[in-house]
Amino acid sequence: MLLLLLTPSLIGAQKQQSDPIPQQSSKAPHAAYFANPSTLDAALLLAPPPAPDSTTTQTELALIHRVEQTRTAQQIAAARADDQEQDIFIFKDSLGQDFTAEKLPLTAALSRHIHNDEGVVTKPLKNTFARPRPFQSDSTLKPVCALSKEPNSYPSGHTISGYLMAFTLMQIVPEKQAQIMKRAEDYAHNRIVCGVHYPSDLDAGRDIAYLMFGYMLADPQFQKELAAAREETRSRLGLPTAVSPS
Repeated sequence: MLLLLLTPSLIGAQKQQSDPIPQQSSKAPHAAYFANPSTLDAALLLAPPPAPDSTTTQTELALIHRVEQTRTAQQIAAARADDQEQDIFIFKDSLGQDFTAEKLPLTAALSRHIHNDEGVVTKPLKNTFARPRPFQSDSTLKPVCALSKEPNSYPSGHTISGYLMAFTLMQIVPEKQAQIMKRAEDYAHNRIVCGVHYPSDLDAGRDIAYLMFGYMLADPQFQKELAAAREETRSRLGLPTAVSPS
Protein backbone atom coordinates (compact mmCIF):
# COMPACT_ATOMS: atom_id res chain seq x y z
CA MET A 1 0.00 0.00 0.00
CA LEU A 2 1.24 3.45 -0.84
CA LEU A 3 1.72 5.48 2.33
CA LEU A 4 1.49 9.26 2.37
CA LEU A 5 0.90 11.30 5.48
CA LEU A 6 -2.25 13.40 5.29
CA THR A 7 -1.01 16.72 6.54
CA PRO A 8 -3.05 19.65 7.91
CA SER A 9 -5.32 19.12 7.28
CA LEU A 10 -38.21 0.75 -1.26
CA ILE A 11 -39.47 -1.29 -3.17
CA GLY A 12 -38.46 -4.90 -2.90
CA ALA A 13 -35.09 -6.29 -3.85
CA GLN A 14 -36.61 -8.42 -6.61
CA LYS A 15 -38.05 -5.38 -8.38
CA GLN A 16 -34.82 -3.43 -7.92
CA GLN A 17 -32.78 -6.22 -9.45
CA SER A 18 -35.12 -6.38 -12.44
CA ASP A 19 -35.01 -2.66 -13.18
CA PRO A 20 -33.19 -1.69 -16.39
CA ILE A 21 -29.50 -1.11 -15.71
CA PRO A 22 -28.00 1.92 -17.47
CA GLN A 23 -24.70 1.84 -19.28
CA GLN A 24 -21.81 3.64 -17.61
CA SER A 25 -21.02 7.05 -19.06
CA SER A 26 -17.73 7.38 -20.94
CA LYS A 27 -17.64 11.20 -20.88
CA ALA A 28 -14.02 12.31 -21.07
CA PRO A 29 -12.61 14.56 -18.33
CA HIS A 30 -11.09 17.97 -19.01
CA ALA A 31 -7.47 18.86 -18.38
CA ALA A 32 -6.24 18.36 -14.83
CA TYR A 33 -6.66 21.11 -12.23
CA PHE A 34 -4.37 19.84 -9.47
CA ALA A 35 -2.82 16.44 -10.35
CA ASN A 36 -1.08 16.60 -13.70
CA PRO A 37 -0.62 13.11 -15.20
CA SER A 38 2.66 14.23 -16.77
CA THR A 39 4.20 14.42 -13.30
CA LEU A 40 2.02 11.77 -11.68
CA ASP A 41 2.58 8.50 -13.53
CA ALA A 42 0.51 6.27 -11.26
CA ALA A 43 0.86 3.29 -13.61
CA LEU A 44 4.51 2.97 -12.58
CA LEU A 45 3.53 2.65 -8.92
CA LEU A 46 0.46 0.44 -9.16
CA ALA A 47 0.89 -3.33 -9.29
CA PRO A 48 -1.03 -5.14 -12.05
CA PRO A 49 -4.38 -6.65 -11.03
CA PRO A 50 -4.60 -10.36 -10.19
CA ALA A 51 -4.74 -12.57 -13.28
CA PRO A 52 -8.21 -13.79 -14.34
CA ASP A 53 -7.34 -17.42 -13.59
CA SER A 54 -5.54 -16.67 -10.31
CA THR A 55 -6.63 -17.94 -6.92
CA THR A 56 -7.05 -14.32 -5.81
CA THR A 57 -9.53 -13.55 -8.58
CA GLN A 58 -11.50 -16.72 -7.90
CA THR A 59 -11.63 -15.89 -4.20
CA GLU A 60 -12.80 -12.38 -5.00
CA LEU A 61 -15.53 -13.66 -7.30
CA ALA A 62 -16.73 -15.96 -4.53
CA LEU A 63 -16.92 -12.96 -2.18
CA ILE A 64 -18.90 -10.93 -4.75
CA HIS A 65 -21.35 -13.83 -5.05
CA ARG A 66 -21.78 -13.92 -1.26
CA VAL A 67 -22.46 -10.18 -1.17
CA GLU A 68 -24.94 -10.57 -4.02
CA GLN A 69 -26.79 -13.36 -2.24
CA THR A 70 -27.10 -11.44 1.04
CA ARG A 71 -27.57 -7.82 -0.08
CA THR A 72 -30.86 -6.27 1.01
CA ALA A 73 -33.18 -3.92 -0.83
CA GLN A 74 -31.89 -1.09 1.36
CA GLN A 75 -28.27 -1.92 0.53
CA ILE A 76 -29.05 -2.05 -3.19
CA ALA A 77 -30.75 1.34 -3.02
CA ALA A 78 -27.76 2.84 -1.19
CA ALA A 79 -25.30 1.35 -3.67
CA ARG A 80 -27.31 2.65 -6.62
CA ALA A 81 -27.45 6.12 -5.09
CA ASP A 82 -23.68 6.11 -4.59
CA ASP A 83 -23.22 4.85 -8.16
CA GLN A 84 -24.89 8.03 -9.39
CA GLU A 85 -23.13 10.52 -7.07
CA GLN A 86 -19.42 11.26 -7.15
CA ASP A 87 -18.98 14.48 -5.22
CA ILE A 88 -18.11 15.72 -1.77
CA PHE A 89 -21.78 15.84 -0.78
CA ILE A 90 -21.91 12.08 -0.35
CA PHE A 91 -20.92 13.01 3.21
CA LYS A 92 -24.05 15.08 3.84
CA ASP A 93 -25.42 12.60 6.39
CA SER A 94 -22.42 13.34 8.62
CA LEU A 95 -22.52 17.12 8.22
CA GLY A 96 -26.19 18.06 8.22
CA GLN A 97 -28.83 19.56 5.96
CA ASP A 98 -26.82 22.70 5.17
CA PHE A 99 -24.04 20.67 3.53
CA THR A 100 -25.34 20.95 -0.03
CA ALA A 101 -23.98 22.12 -3.36
CA GLU A 102 -26.62 24.84 -3.55
CA LYS A 103 -25.58 26.36 -0.23
CA LEU A 104 -21.83 25.83 -0.73
CA PRO A 105 -20.90 26.88 -4.28
CA LEU A 106 -17.15 27.21 -3.61
CA THR A 107 -17.03 23.78 -2.00
CA ALA A 108 -19.04 22.37 -4.92
CA ALA A 109 -16.55 23.86 -7.39
CA LEU A 110 -13.63 22.27 -5.52
CA SER A 111 -15.48 18.96 -5.57
CA ARG A 112 -16.00 19.17 -9.33
CA HIS A 113 -12.31 19.87 -9.90
CA ILE A 114 -11.27 16.91 -7.72
CA HIS A 115 -13.66 14.58 -9.52
CA ASN A 116 -12.35 15.83 -12.84
CA ASP A 117 -8.77 15.05 -11.80
CA GLU A 118 -9.81 11.56 -10.68
CA GLY A 119 -11.00 10.93 -14.23
CA VAL A 120 -7.83 12.36 -15.76
CA VAL A 121 -5.65 10.01 -13.70
CA THR A 122 -7.93 6.96 -13.69
CA LYS A 123 -8.82 6.65 -17.37
CA PRO A 124 -5.24 5.87 -18.55
CA LEU A 125 -4.84 3.35 -15.72
CA LYS A 126 -8.05 1.55 -16.68
CA ASN A 127 -6.91 1.46 -20.31
CA THR A 128 -3.46 0.18 -19.35
CA PHE A 129 -4.63 -2.69 -17.15
CA ALA A 130 -7.87 -3.47 -19.04
CA ARG A 131 -9.19 -5.77 -16.32
CA PRO A 132 -12.61 -7.24 -17.14
CA ARG A 133 -15.40 -6.33 -14.77
CA PRO A 134 -16.60 -9.18 -12.52
CA PHE A 135 -19.84 -9.58 -14.50
CA GLN A 136 -17.82 -9.70 -17.73
CA SER A 137 -15.83 -12.66 -16.39
CA ASP A 138 -18.71 -14.40 -14.62
CA SER A 139 -22.04 -14.20 -16.44
CA THR A 140 -23.91 -15.66 -13.45
CA LEU A 141 -23.44 -12.43 -11.49
CA LYS A 142 -26.38 -10.02 -11.36
CA PRO A 143 -25.05 -6.43 -11.09
CA VAL A 144 -27.55 -3.75 -10.10
CA CYS A 145 -25.74 -0.52 -11.06
CA ALA A 146 -24.60 1.15 -14.28
CA LEU A 147 -22.59 -1.22 -16.46
CA SER A 148 -19.49 -0.65 -18.54
CA LYS A 149 -19.02 -2.31 -21.91
CA GLU A 150 -15.24 -1.93 -21.63
CA PRO A 151 -12.84 -4.03 -19.53
CA ASN A 152 -12.04 -1.19 -17.13
CA SER A 153 -12.44 -2.59 -13.64
CA TYR A 154 -8.99 -1.70 -12.25
CA PRO A 155 -8.66 0.57 -10.38
CA SER A 156 -12.08 1.68 -9.10
CA GLY A 157 -12.68 5.30 -10.08
CA HIS A 158 -15.56 5.68 -7.60
CA THR A 159 -13.24 4.53 -4.82
CA ILE A 160 -10.54 7.01 -5.82
CA SER A 161 -13.09 9.81 -5.96
CA GLY A 162 -14.64 8.85 -2.61
CA TYR A 163 -11.35 8.81 -0.75
CA LEU A 164 -10.13 12.02 -2.41
CA MET A 165 -13.33 13.74 -1.27
CA ALA A 166 -12.89 12.26 2.20
CA PHE A 167 -9.28 13.42 2.55
CA THR A 168 -10.31 16.88 1.35
CA LEU A 169 -13.26 17.11 3.72
CA MET A 170 -11.09 16.03 6.64
CA GLN A 171 -8.98 19.11 5.92
CA ILE A 172 -12.14 21.20 6.14
CA VAL A 173 -13.94 19.58 9.07
CA PRO A 174 -11.31 17.57 10.99
CA GLU A 175 -13.77 17.22 13.87
CA LYS A 176 -15.66 14.68 11.75
CA GLN A 177 -12.65 12.64 10.62
CA ALA A 178 -13.89 9.28 11.92
CA GLN A 179 -17.37 9.64 10.39
CA ILE A 180 -15.93 10.85 7.08
CA MET A 181 -13.51 7.93 6.78
CA LYS A 182 -16.22 5.40 7.64
CA ARG A 183 -18.45 6.84 4.92
CA ALA A 184 -15.61 6.65 2.39
CA GLU A 185 -15.12 2.98 3.24
CA ASP A 186 -18.84 2.27 2.85
CA TYR A 187 -18.89 4.19 -0.43
CA ALA A 188 -16.09 2.00 -1.76
CA HIS A 189 -17.72 -1.22 -0.52
CA ASN A 190 -20.90 -0.30 -2.37
CA ARG A 191 -19.03 -0.97 -5.62
CA ILE A 192 -19.01 -4.63 -4.56
CA VAL A 193 -22.67 -4.43 -3.57
CA CYS A 194 -23.31 -3.12 -7.08
CA GLY A 195 -21.49 -6.14 -8.46
CA VAL A 196 -19.21 -4.06 -10.68
CA HIS A 197 -15.82 -4.27 -8.94
CA TYR A 198 -13.43 -6.69 -7.28
CA PRO A 199 -12.06 -5.98 -3.77
CA SER A 200 -8.58 -5.52 -5.29
CA ASP A 201 -10.01 -2.77 -7.53
CA LEU A 202 -11.02 -0.95 -4.36
CA ASP A 203 -7.62 -1.48 -2.72
CA ALA A 204 -5.87 -0.05 -5.77
CA GLY A 205 -8.28 2.88 -5.84
CA ARG A 206 -7.57 3.73 -2.22
CA ASP A 207 -3.81 3.60 -2.82
CA ILE A 208 -4.08 5.89 -5.85
CA ALA A 209 -6.20 8.31 -3.83
CA TYR A 210 -3.47 8.57 -1.18
CA LEU A 211 -0.90 9.18 -3.89
CA MET A 212 -3.00 11.77 -5.70
CA PHE A 213 -3.86 13.64 -2.53
CA GLY A 214 -0.20 14.08 -1.69
CA TYR A 215 0.30 15.74 -5.07
CA MET A 216 -2.80 17.86 -4.62
CA LEU A 217 -1.73 19.16 -1.22
CA ALA A 218 1.46 20.50 -2.81
CA ASP A 219 -0.48 22.40 -5.50
CA PRO A 220 -1.02 26.14 -4.80
CA GLN A 221 -4.32 26.22 -6.69
CA PHE A 222 -5.66 23.33 -4.64
CA GLN A 223 -4.61 25.06 -1.42
CA LYS A 224 -6.35 28.25 -2.56
CA GLU A 225 -9.61 26.47 -3.38
CA LEU A 226 -9.36 24.37 -0.22
CA ALA A 227 -9.00 27.48 1.96
CA ALA A 228 -12.06 29.07 0.32
CA ALA A 229 -14.09 25.87 0.74
CA ARG A 230 -12.99 25.56 4.37
CA GLU A 231 -14.09 29.11 5.20
CA GLU A 232 -17.38 28.72 3.34
CA THR A 233 -18.28 25.32 4.82
CA ARG A 234 -17.34 26.07 8.40
CA SER A 235 -19.24 29.34 8.30
CA ARG A 236 -22.36 27.68 6.88
CA LEU A 237 -22.20 24.86 9.43
CA GLY A 238 -21.68 27.27 12.33
CA LEU A 239 -18.22 25.94 13.17
CA PRO A 240 -15.25 28.02 14.39
CA THR A 241 -13.47 29.46 11.38
CA ALA A 242 -9.97 28.98 12.83
CA VAL A 243 -9.07 25.32 12.51
CA SER A 244 -5.85 23.34 12.18
CA PRO A 245 -6.44 20.16 10.16
CA SER A 246 -4.45 17.14 11.31
